[in-house]
Amino acid sequence: QVQLVESGGGLVQAGGSLRLSCAASGLTFSRYVMGWFRQAPGKEREFVAALSWSGGSTVYADSVKGRFTISRDNAKNTVYLQMNSLKPEDTAVYYCAALRTYNRNSPIDAWGQGTQVTVSS
Repeated sequence: QVQLVESGGGLVQAGGSLRLSCAASGLTFSRYVMGWFRQAPGKEREFVAALSWSGGSTVYADSVKGRFTISRDNAKNTVYLQMNSLKPEDTAVYYCAALRTYNRNSPIDAWGQGTQVTVSS
């Protein structure tokens, strides 16, 4: 079955960096747009970033543009989210997702279980 397994979350001070990873199995990874979403306590899940099948095109939420970078390694079936200059408002559970199309509102074919990112001030 399809599995997306995130890792790399943790506690970091404001201004610090973290790198999230998401290892995929059970799907043809290179055929999927891959994305990251996040959900803060008491808030709805929101789009963070997405990356096209080849990795040549990216799209980011305005709140993370210039600070976060999404990338993928199709040989390793893995997608990454490099997060720099972290702010307390970035605190959330971060989810990896396999999107059907290159559109932040695309149907999602698979979700990871989530990894907690906490940024202290």
